[in-house]
Amino acid sequence: MKIIQRALENVLINSIQDNKVLVLVGARRVGKTELVKKVVSKLNKPALVLNGEDEDTHDLLKQKSARNYQKLMGSIQLLVIDEAQAIPNIGAKLKLMVDSIDGIQIIATGSSVFDLNNQLGEPLVGRKKTFMLYPLAQMEFKAEENYVETTSKFQERLIFGGYPELEQFDNWDDKQQYLKEQVSSYLLKDILAFEGIRKRDKIVSLLRMLAFRAGSEISLEGIGRDLQMSKATVDRYLDLLTKVFIIHKVSGFSRNLDNEITKISKWFFYDNGIRNALINNFNPMNLRNDQGILFESYVLSERLKFQEYTRIHSSNYFWRTHTKQEIDWIEDRGGQLYGYEVKWNLKKKVKIPPLWKKAYPQAEFKVISPDNYLDFIGG
Repeated sequence: MKIIQRALENVLINSIQDNKVLVLVGARRVGKTELVKKVVSKLNKPALVLNGEDEDTHDLLKQKSARNYQKLMGSIQLLVIDEAQAIPNIGAKLKLMVDSIDGIQIIATGSSVFDLNNQLGEPLVGRKKTFMLYPLAQMEFKAEENYVETTSKFQERLIFGGYPELEQFDNWDDKQQYLKEQVSSYLLKDILAFEGIRKRDKIVSLLRMLAFRAGSEISLEGIGRDLQMSKATVDRYLDLLTKVFIIHKVSGFSRNLDNEITKISKWFFYDNGIRNALINNFNPMNLRNDQGILFESYVLSERLKFQEYTRIHSSNYFWRTHTKQEIDWIEDRGGQLYGYEVKWNLKKKVKIPPLWKKAYPQAEFKVISPDNYLDFIGG
């Protein structure tokens, strides 16, 4: 299988610090473990690598004392804990290590931001730096292929997404099988681990509903009625799905107009392959009626990767008015606004909405299409 260098590799190497915790989060199977192995190899210093889902690791760290951890580390300079969220009270344990072992460097990975935020948040205030790893990004493929190769693989990536292990498969059937297995074996693992989440069928139904309605404005009350769940339960499930990196929420933007919609959100999948596995549709683009949403979802998830890996600080929204003027993607970067309309088919000329132009005359506006999307996503 071709190994593609991850965009975060050098960033992580340059970010590692004595007596600090470097936290790497992301969905299962996006390559966190392999990336950390590469980082450890390049750092080339004595390291201890532990798996948070291994009971032996729990036993090693169970006794929370500076003496125990100093004895455990010995002459080791770098500690790596994979799936750290599985270790009880991990935040307090890591805090004790960085406070009591001079020069120690720690890398912790996790597939659940819910657990890691709860466990690492308060204990490690001022002692950690967090990065997110996504499925493979076009900006990572760019280093391995030329423009012709990128163009030839474009529609396939719209359908199958970017999970790294897909690179070992040459035919579509194997890719489909992998993604279906990903959904059935891994995708729900972290969600169902949460206390009180026992209704697997409800979670699957919600995910499928989101897959069919990806990119559309969604009412929690409406979903609740369709799935026979309370609004509060729907909201809770959506929050969990966000925190295990399956979906992401885009809220409505407003600064000036009473006419602007802000109370309804849109939801997108981080990866089109997962979305298509949920609805069991891997048809080629010319046989689909969801080409527009596949392109929009792909472009926006790739844009999030680009923002993360290049450390662009942006608050992201969509914009819509009650008179149905809209823009797909708004970036607020330090007060400067950028509006982007994402269009798969440009048969109709796209113009800047008059209300947007009037309300935000200093904002930039651009149409993103298959002709220019690579510039937008760093590919």
